[in-house]
Amino acid sequence: MIKLPVLLSIVLLAGCASSPPPPDWQMNAKASLERATEAYLSGNSRVEVAEFARARTELARTGRADLLARAELTRCAARVASLEFDDCPAFAALAQDAQPAERAYANYLAGRATAVEAALLPSAQRELANGGTAGIAAMPDPLSRLVAAGVLLRSGRAEPGLYVVAADTASAQGWSRPLLAWLQLQVRRAEAAGDAELAARQRRRIELVLNPVKP
Repeated sequence: MIKLPVLLSIVLLAGCASSPPPPDWQMNAKASLERATEAYLSGNSRVEVAEFARARTELARTGRADLLARAELTRCAARVASLEFDDCPAFAALAQDAQPAERAYANYLAGRATAVEAALLPSAQRELANGGTAGIAAMPDPLSRLVAAGVLLRSGRAEPGLYVVAADTASAQGWSRPLLAWLQLQVRRAEAAGDAELAARQRRRIELVLNPVKP
């Protein structure tokens, strides 16, 4: 099962190690968010929409806007990992009731986290928000790695090796949506550099993803 980004899972996982067991809404919301994220990254929009709706319903039972805000940030993070950039409007609607850490993470996803906001992020994201880029390939969680790659691209700090790391990460997980996004980006870069061989090779990979049963 997919692992949610560290910051976003703190509240949802808080009861897992406690006694008595966590309430049903907590476990149901976590499971639906995980399934929604996996479905989105795998290119299954229909399942993603249905599972995310279930997660929102469970979280809404608590009357806590901060939990709904975290769920929306989870959704936005998957989009950043897939190079689908927007202003996370569903989170913006909840931002006034979100915690400072949630607002900091939203700005991190947008590539504009300040030094003060960076201090509220987990260590790996904190380094990235402060301008560091060296640790991305070493991030153990593949989703966090892809989100970080998307943030660097969005903020204009992506280096050539990042495209390979991101595509390889998505490929290893079978996440077709971000894989296609990064491969298409590699095709455009190869064409701009006049590398017809690389562009053709990446197009063949894209064709395999889009037409897996083509004779």
